[in-house]
Amino acid sequence: MPEATSAPAPSPTENNFCPAGSYGWTPLCLTAMLFFLIGFVTWLNGPLISFVRVSFSLDDISAFLIPLVFYFSYFFFAIPASWVIARTGLKRGLSLALTVMAMGMACTGQFIAAGVYEAALVGLLILGGGLALLQVAVNPYVSFLGPPQKAAQRIAIMGICNKFAGILAPIVLATLVMGDIENVARRAAGMTDAVARSALLSQFVQAIYWPYLGMALLMLLAAGGVALSSLPDLQPPEKAISSSELSHASDTRCTLLSSHVLCGIAAMFLYVGVEVMAGDAIGTYAQGFGLPLSQTRFFTALTLTGMLVGYCLGMVCTPRFCSQERYTLYSCLAGSILSLLAFVGHGYGSVLCIALLGVANAMIFPGLFPTVLKNTGKAAPLVSAFLVMAYCGGGILPQLFVWLKTLFGFQGVFTSLTLCGYALIALYMRRSAT
Repeated sequence: MPEATSAPAPSPTENNFCPAGSYGWTPLCLTAMLFFLIGFVTWLNGPLISFVRVSFSLDDISAFLIPLVFYFSYFFFAIPASWVIARTGLKRGLSLALTVMAMGMACTGQFIAAGVYEAALVGLLILGGGLALLQVAVNPYVSFLGPPQKAAQRIAIMGICNKFAGILAPIVLATLVMGDIENVARRAAGMTDAVARSALLSQFVQAIYWPYLGMALLMLLAAGGVALSSLPDLQPPEKAISSSELSHASDTRCTLLSSHVLCGIAAMFLYVGVEVMAGDAIGTYAQGFGLPLSQTRFFTALTLTGMLVGYCLGMVCTPRFCSQERYTLYSCLAGSILSLLAFVGHGYGSVLCIALLGVANAMIFPGLFPTVLKNTGKAAPLVSAFLVMAYCGGGILPQLFVWLKTLFGFQGVFTSLTLCGYALIALYMRRSAT
């Protein structure tokens, strides 16, 4: 449970989520490796948007279907994922998730290389479904590995692994696949012969096939590694329902419909949207100033570097100098200030402020997730699934950005969306702290 009670601590066989003392550091290290994989896969989307925009001659709205489909998979698959985890247990659930992710990664690379954009989006949906299964299990597991007041520290450790992978992902993809993207885009734009133009883009798009196939193979190996690892298999026990538990379904409904949980889900929706805008949309934002593709393809890595710095700062400061709730409020304030500076700035200075949003964003999730789970009792796994569903904000807010920027200007739209997100998250955290 997320908070201490008068009841004795559950044993590994009595609860899905056990404190760190039950299993030691091994589960934490293994889950950190999984978070590395999650980060690498997730943050490929930023440079992939630029890649498909050139390869398939797409506008921004069509190219941003990538994060929309990817993050909406959390909405569709989070609840089914919670059912799967309840039946399979943690270990088999993680292996299954990695296998599904491998299928999605292979399909995405295959269909992009084949020039079928719509089918590639289906591959991303499968990939996101595997990630939903993985996240539904891992996030609450990490939250409950120890005392709730230090949950932000544990999630920050996971975040460091996640964001370090996120730094590498766009650099690797940009180097292996997008090295000549600016030249290809310029040549394709100047061609009048449709056949020659199609041949040029077809040759360019083939470069993505082997990297994605290699990552699919890596995930299959990881799935086998998890299955053979010492990670505890937390299978929920089958037992008769006692008279004191007859009202459990009613209590769960009351918990899910409470303002604390509903507002927390809304806050998570906004946070993931703001995080993805700062990471995946930074290249599109920078191109609004006329910055070249040869530079903007790496800008997602700048934001992720900022998040890595933010996690390190958060680990030092919480809870030693500042509670995780108060630190989250400070993070929202810093994000708001940087958003305003980005609005009044221009060129590289404005883009730098967007990248620095990574520093501000880093510790919002580690503070927000356990805050929403606090006092949810037996409903915690289901609340966790709804929080994962809220990750679809990572698809909706960037899509709103590319829709609205054609009407009101990209700087104003970006700042308006991020300011609204930070303000509402801060209000929720302040209310939860009282």
